[in-house]
Amino acid sequence: MTRAMLLSALLLALLLVWIFSMALGSVSIPLDQIMAILLGGEADRAAWTNIVLKFRLPKAMTAMLAGMALGVSGLMMQTFFRNALAGPFVLGVSSGASLGVALVVLSSTAAARQFAGYVGLGLTGDLLLSLAAGLGAGITMSLVLLAAARIQSSMTLLILGLMFGYLVSALVSLLLYFAVPERIQAYINWTFGTFSGVTREQLPILGAMVIGGLLLSGGLAKSLNALLLGENYARSLGIHLGWLRLGIVSATSLLAGVVTAFCGPIAFIGIAAPHLCRALFRSADHRLLMPTTMLTGALAALLASLIAELPGSNLVLPLNAVTALLGAPVVIAVILRQRNPERAHPP
Repeated sequence: MTRAMLLSALLLALLLVWIFSMALGSVSIPLDQIMAILLGGEADRAAWTNIVLKFRLPKAMTAMLAGMALGVSGLMMQTFFRNALAGPFVLGVSSGASLGVALVVLSSTAAARQFAGYVGLGLTGDLLLSLAAGLGAGITMSLVLLAAARIQSSMTLLILGLMFGYLVSALVSLLLYFAVPERIQAYINWTFGTFSGVTREQLPILGAMVIGGLLLSGGLAKSLNALLLGENYARSLGIHLGWLRLGIVSATSLLAGVVTAFCGPIAFIGIAAPHLCRALFRSADHRLLMPTTMLTGALAALLASLIAELPGSNLVLPLNAVTALLGAPVVIAVILRQRNPERAHPP
């Protein structure tokens, strides 16, 4: 199958899952009614219009944006660290973003109410959460980068990233210990992950930040291609590694931070999506991998969201449990394929 056919199939699958994510749920809505609503018409039942426009459409768009952001951030980190298991969740970046959010949520009654009831905080609160998550992710990523300059073993770096994650989790545990019960429950619910907490008013903020991070990432594609052949080769092409590191830190922190702020710490998508793209398209060219990873990440997030809803029932599974079920087999396959774990890097 040619790359054009694979890309067309990926786009078609994304479109179909996107439509079904709005048709299926605790209330099933016929597909013809979904199309009528999306095209600006009236549905046979007014409740269907409210369900689609106020709840399912923002949720589907949030899932797509989050999947794109996590997939691209994972791709950049795997290339930069030359480690097939690198990702915002594994290397502690998502944990750093969680710490930033915890500092806001566990010290703010308004924020706690927002997370407990999924009621909008307004522009100031949304920006505060995004800024806190971005700073937490950026600080953690910078610490990992400093360690990477001194450590040659990719597996050692991976373990160190996990240790950073545990350290940050310990700080969050201390915050939880001294917090009031209402805020503890609100934060715990947030850690399960969800795409349904973003309202129509918040969606433009999430979209603008994710698009900004994706544009910055796209500008790094050629430099990342050169980095695949080593830092010395990248320098010979005139690439300033300091600026490249800054760009990767900024883009990854923005993408992982804003998704964590709005959706919670979503695991496995950032690791699995880049590997699925490499396996499908058999390429290491970031000019191809960037857009296809966006599509694959969006598709994985939509599938996870759809499965978590348990169509036909009123139950909703924790999103992170579903992403683990989908992504963990991919990670296991990557580990089993590594012949030399000390030099694990993307193919």
